[in-house]
Amino acid sequence: MKRKKITIIGSGFSALSAACYLAKSGHEVLVFEKNKTIGGRARQLKKDGFTFDMGPSWYWMPDVFERFFADFGKKTSDYYELIKLSPAYRVYFGVNEFIAIADNLDEIVSTFETIEKGSGKILREFMSEAQSNYDIAIKDLVYRPGVSPLELVTVETTKKIGQFFSNISRDVRRKFKDERLIQILEFPVLFLGAKPSDTPSFYSFMNYADFGLGTWHPKTGMFDVVRAMESLARELGVQFFVNSNIEKIIVENKTAKAIVINGERIESDLVLSGADYHHTETLLDAEHRMYSEQYWESRVFAPSSLLFYVGFNKKIENISHHALFFDTDFNQHAKDIYDEPKWPAEPLFYANFPSLTDKTAAPEGMESGFFLVPLAPGINDSEELRELYFDKIIDRFEKLTQQSIKENIIFKESFCKNDFVEQYNSYKGNAYGMANTLLQTAFLRPKLKSKKVRNLYFTGQLTVPGPGVPPALISGKLVSDLIDKQFLKQ
Repeated sequence: MKRKKITIIGSGFSALSAACYLAKSGHEVLVFEKNKTIGGRARQLKKDGFTFDMGPSWYWMPDVFERFFADFGKKTSDYYELIKLSPAYRVYFGVNEFIAIADNLDEIVSTFETIEKGSGKILREFMSEAQSNYDIAIKDLVYRPGVSPLELVTVETTKKIGQFFSNISRDVRRKFKDERLIQILEFPVLFLGAKPSDTPSFYSFMNYADFGLGTWHPKTGMFDVVRAMESLARELGVQFFVNSNIEKIIVENKTAKAIVINGERIESDLVLSGADYHHTETLLDAEHRMYSEQYWESRVFAPSSLLFYVGFNKKIENISHHALFFDTDFNQHAKDIYDEPKWPAEPLFYANFPSLTDKTAAPEGMESGFFLVPLAPGINDSEELRELYFDKIIDRFEKLTQQSIKENIIFKESFCKNDFVEQYNSYKGNAYGMANTLLQTAFLRPKLKSKKVRNLYFTGQLTVPGPGVPPALISGKLVSDLIDKQFLKQ
């Protein structure tokens, strides 16, 4: 195969993955990132001795990461150390009322049984089915490029056809009665960006990712994975350019020929975008775009988020590395995101204290805290609203964990819809991409390969296989395989 010059827009996980695979195939690969550091949404914030992962903070599906590095004759341990969290996380339902999810299924079964008699046995059966789905989905189906509906038709999937027409919420509520257990089982599919009632039952494989494989933490944060992938890419010859905002994709004779950065034309044999798909198409003249504004408007998008990065001058008590605060109405918050978009009156929220696990995340005797409130994409965003909601969640946090922390805040920085738009060109400021609903799965998602422009490809959370860090790694592999097949034909 003749060596080609490939320019990649963006440096998130999918772009880094594709860069590694394409460089391994012998191509000249150049990665252009609009921000001053690489990593896309997985960038890092450092301030006053505190360190925060700005985006992804959950390390699930460790087998997908291992499979990625194995493709290059490497292991994750060649680049970073993993710590299995115990407990994986806590879910708070009231004042000092929480359920801790252990790091192994046996203990989780015991926890369920204590709360709802008979639920332990039901959970084991549910997890057996979830593991079966995981083996089919994550070890096979998600490694298909979304070109044809026939990709979903296998001996295994035909046996589970009914699971594509029921949903997670219905299945869980049929098996369990305690509302707390139901919410814990519904929670993992939120990573897919849709309500449990809109997510096909087959996606119970996320429950296996949770209870079966456990929750992990790279020793000094998720940015360890970015560093690892950058290191691997550089070993393979990939070149990186930051502060490089793409202004235009040049198309001649219906073929992508170059990109324009800061007024400079950079020639290319092929352009691959790991940036926001909608934004990337705005870099093309209208006749070269595959999807209309009406198309994007009609899609179900995953939430945006209100994020806070907070430095505390003391250690926080009664908390775990990951904590979910489900002390308000789960279903009402979901409605406020998906059905009648507005700022939720009483939001659920998530808190992450990485310094409990990683001593480098905060100065001695202090704590780093990351807080997240899921919001509807496209919502109004202002400093006043951010402050109002920070006070809401901190007041609840203090009440639920029975401690005072407000006066111990050294600093806080916020990040919300406007920042997602400005820094990541994110459509409507979404944080996680396009939801994995039945009608937005596999071949029904935006395509990896442009049908209107030759030598123009896409990767990332708005295309195949979907939102999340492991799917992003897979997306990079899928698109690089398509590109290699194209070049082999030439």
